[in-house]
Amino acid sequence: MISLKSWFLLAILYVFLCTASSATLGSDAIESVLRRSDNKRAPSIVQESAAKGVLQRLLPAHLHSFEFKIVSKDLCGGRSCFRITNYKSSSRNAHEILIQGTTAVEITSGLHWYLKYRCGAHISWDKTGGVQLASVPKPGSLPLVEVEGVMIQRPVPWNYYQNVVTSSYSYVWWDWQRWEKEIDWMALQGINLPLAFTGQEAIWQKVFLDFNITTQDLNDFFGGPAFLAWARMGNLHAWGGPLSQNWLNIQLALQKQILSRMKELGMTPVLPSFSGNVPAALKKIFPSANITRLGDWNTVSGDLRWCCTFLLGPSDPLFTEIGEAFIRKQIEEYGDITDIYNCDTFNENTPPTDDPTYISSLGSAVYKAMSKANNNAVWLMQGWLFSSESKFWKPPQMEALLHSVPRGKMIVLDLFADVKPIWKSSSQFYGTPYIWCMLHNFGGNIEMYGVLDVVASGPIDARTSENSTMVGVGMCMEGMEHNPVVYELMSEMAFRGDNFQVQGWLKSYSHRRYGKVNDQIEAAWEILYHTIYNCTDGIAFHNTDYIVKFPDWDPSGKTGTDISRTDISNQNGMQKLAGFQWNRRFLFSDKNSSLPKPHLWYSTENVIKALKLFLDAGKELSGSLTYRYDLVDLTRQSLSKLANQVYLDAISAFRHEDAKALSLHSQKFLHLIKDIDILLAADDNFLLGTWLESAKNLAMNSDEMKQYEWNARTQITMWYDNTKYNQSKLHDYANKFWSGLLGAYYLPRASMFFNLLSKSLEEKVDFNLLEWRKEWIAYSNKWQEGTELYPVKAQGDALASATALFEKYFS
Repeated sequence: MISLKSWFLLAILYVFLCTASSATLGSDAIESVLRRSDNKRAPSIVQESAAKGVLQRLLPAHLHSFEFKIVSKDLCGGRSCFRITNYKSSSRNAHEILIQGTTAVEITSGLHWYLKYRCGAHISWDKTGGVQLASVPKPGSLPLVEVEGVMIQRPVPWNYYQNVVTSSYSYVWWDWQRWEKEIDWMALQGINLPLAFTGQEAIWQKVFLDFNITTQDLNDFFGGPAFLAWARMGNLHAWGGPLSQNWLNIQLALQKQILSRMKELGMTPVLPSFSGNVPAALKKIFPSANITRLGDWNTVSGDLRWCCTFLLGPSDPLFTEIGEAFIRKQIEEYGDITDIYNCDTFNENTPPTDDPTYISSLGSAVYKAMSKANNNAVWLMQGWLFSSESKFWKPPQMEALLHSVPRGKMIVLDLFADVKPIWKSSSQFYGTPYIWCMLHNFGGNIEMYGVLDVVASGPIDARTSENSTMVGVGMCMEGMEHNPVVYELMSEMAFRGDNFQVQGWLKSYSHRRYGKVNDQIEAAWEILYHTIYNCTDGIAFHNTDYIVKFPDWDPSGKTGTDISRTDISNQNGMQKLAGFQWNRRFLFSDKNSSLPKPHLWYSTENVIKALKLFLDAGKELSGSLTYRYDLVDLTRQSLSKLANQVYLDAISAFRHEDAKALSLHSQKFLHLIKDIDILLAADDNFLLGTWLESAKNLAMNSDEMKQYEWNARTQITMWYDNTKYNQSKLHDYANKFWSGLLGAYYLPRASMFFNLLSKSLEEKVDFNLLEWRKEWIAYSNKWQEGTELYPVKAQGDALASATALFEKYFS
């Protein structure tokens, strides 16, 4: 007879063997996916030429200084890698450096690695200062590497890029010129698994026409350009639309250019698939189909013009038919370029029941629609639902969904692993392959923030954990072009297999970013590392400062809200504001009378010391675009935190019925907005005008120009619908610290509020919350409809402005 202890040991052994077997099975399946991806790549000569193209656009004078060569994985130990060696030739004008790689992305990654660690160069987005290549020696003088060369292997096969909403927050208005720069940046950062969502509405138009859905029907289905991401996910419909045929045609042509370049560089693009989101007209055409109407998603009052989209049940045969047609149409338009498809059926849309059997059948049906068109299809799914709807997605429900498809046919993005990793609490996603992702940013907000230690250790800890199913790293920010230090480090994690010291890396980063060693800058980054870039409190949302996310509340405090200084200060007298409460992706805590408090996770006093060090370095670094960007950003950050305290001082004065103090503090708050606006105007990268003009530049006629500008203005302000007395639930979600937006939108709004506070004290009456909302909403609606022009070129001296503001507010 077997003892209880023996049974226990056998059970443990069984679980271990099952887990190990699952991991091995999943690994074999992933290897199969990788082999098929390799077979779809462009020929070696095409990839080598594409890598040369990146070099030519980056360093045209050095085009003949490098030789590029595609090699097989056999030369890299069976994995993807790049190898940098000195080029051996007797010719005087021969290449100096040979970079070999298993794909063009590996080659360009090797080029970037060489430029960083042999030449002290730096490459970031243009809007974060651009490149620092002055430290690269002239052709013929490039530094040699070790005799044996440098070989770097990928510890995991994939480096994923983008969030499904990045397309709306960041690159909605991009043309090919801007996309070409982005793909070059992606290639240099080693990204080989990018999301490719552009132009899909044109494909859907072709598909739905075959199901007797008219163009007029689609006008009520597609969202406007700046809101396409949420229309695609079934959160809304028609808001900001309709889409013109010009838009559909231009975006489809652009997608073909994007995919062509990605393929030339050896990337594996991730294409969209069918999630069940359908036009309302389909219900009339197929009355017996299992089509249900979803609930409201953040409209003010359940407005059916925008909310409550229609979902075709995955178990309905029509689901497979439409899903298959969509993927076949993409293959017809783009060619057979990928096996990996994104689908987020349950993204902020909860299934009707938590029955695991039902959830499993849904997942199986979703995958069936993909595999009918491509029998090698792999389902890539954002794991955001496991964070945002954690109350629903308990272990039985998660496992049912994750195991609803064959092993290795689903890859999960652990979307928020930098703050809330799911792999740890889900037994490695129950054996499902996953990608460790950094979300970092919500709404495309501009806020200096990061968790550098987690970025540097999290992927390594996940990969080396017991029974790990991790197959990649990824960057899944909602909006890009900010915090370049965070994205450079995260990109490097695609090639780092062992632990390293972040402090030393950051020292090297500061040298590269500005092109020289500077003691003040080095000391400043030491402070920033321990403050701004060391957020460990787990709070999700950051850029919620009062200037850009203005509270909608009753400041009288009649419901018991208390904002005394003791509540917002610690024992050292430093400002310490609590974090927002959050629900799903959005903040709802700023309604009625409860005052939201901006997130602060560091000592502002120490950051002001870092700012002083930055200013002291100005004499030596003022000519550097990267330095000027960081200086402006750091000054903006410091002033915005000061403004939070000034706002609270104004409210405290109002509570104490001190009209003089209220006037003093409210005027200081308004002056801070004006001063920050002037500061930001001195740098090309913080201008409202570039956002608006890029939107208008895509228009083919005056109607489109008006529509696109409205889309661009609305997304960064009200975002969604409102009524006379109720502003959008998502107002200020996509807020921006941009010159022009501060002066023309945030400043008048704050002025209205403080004027009403003063009026309330003067007339000895209660604050009129409805009057405040009415003024704010009316002004916002008018501004959204506006066509005023804003500068697209910087005006003023950034260093002089930052210095003057430091003296004014911090000396």
